[in-house]
Amino acid sequence: MEQTPKHNTESMQRANDSSIYILLVVGIIASVIGVFLRFAGDSMILSIISWVILFVGAFICCKAVFKILAA
Repeated sequence: MEQTPKHNTESMQRANDSSIYILLVVGIIASVIGVFLRFAGDSMILSIISWVILFVGAFICCKAVFKILAA
């Protein structure tokens, strides 16, 4: 007997939610900006700001991934 895959499960619907992918894109863009600023200037303040932006972007991405996994 052949089993058919179930594509209508709750986890699949949650993983296909567009708001999660928008959150991922925002996090990736923030991370890219943070990395760019890391190498753009040689000022201590700019370096601190770029690290903060990078970690905020990484946190947003992790939050989106854990939302997909429903952890």
